[in-house]
Amino acid sequence: IETGAIAPSSQQLAVAMCDTMNIGPGSVVVELGPGTGPFTEEILHRMQGKGTYIGFELSEEFIKKLRDRFPENKTDFICRSAEDIGAVLKEKGIKHCDCVLSGLPWAIFSAELQQRIINQVVNSLKTGGRFATFAYLQGLVMPAGQNFRSLLSRNFDKVERSNIVWKNLPPAFVYRCEKVA
Repeated sequence: IETGAIAPSSQQLAVAMCDTMNIGPGSVVVELGPGTGPFTEEILHRMQGKGTYIGFELSEEFIKKLRDRFPENKTDFICRSAEDIGAVLKEKGIKHCDCVLSGLPWAIFSAELQQRIINQVVNSLKTGGRFATFAYLQGLVMPAGQNFRSLLSRNFDKVERSNIVWKNLPPAFVYRCEKVA
């Protein structure tokens, strides 16, 4: 299993990820790299069993755990790359999604892979759609973290940073991005 986390994300980080994403009943939500499901739990709670959720996870082991943890959504977890967002939405007859939340370990990806995934995210979002991803606090000063922030700024009309979530190991913050046009 390729994971970039030393511990599962906290419930406080899950709330910070979902805040400002406008997730509710009827939403179309894509989650990239749900892992063991800390963000998934908050997303599904906000959706209240109504809408469309699609979780992209490359680890078969994590998919099994997710399907066991969320049996009512077991068919919503797919073993596909985040590079396939557009294709999967098309297969499901969905033109655009409302938001994309990512738990992907961006720092271990090449710049080229980051750009390909961000292109898929931007193209899959409706106008006014939102994207959230998190980074660890130390990422603010690391070159890879600064490069990722630049990537977001080049591809989204609005990029904001949340307050630091101290109740996470390690402390983290959320990038909240919007596709305006």
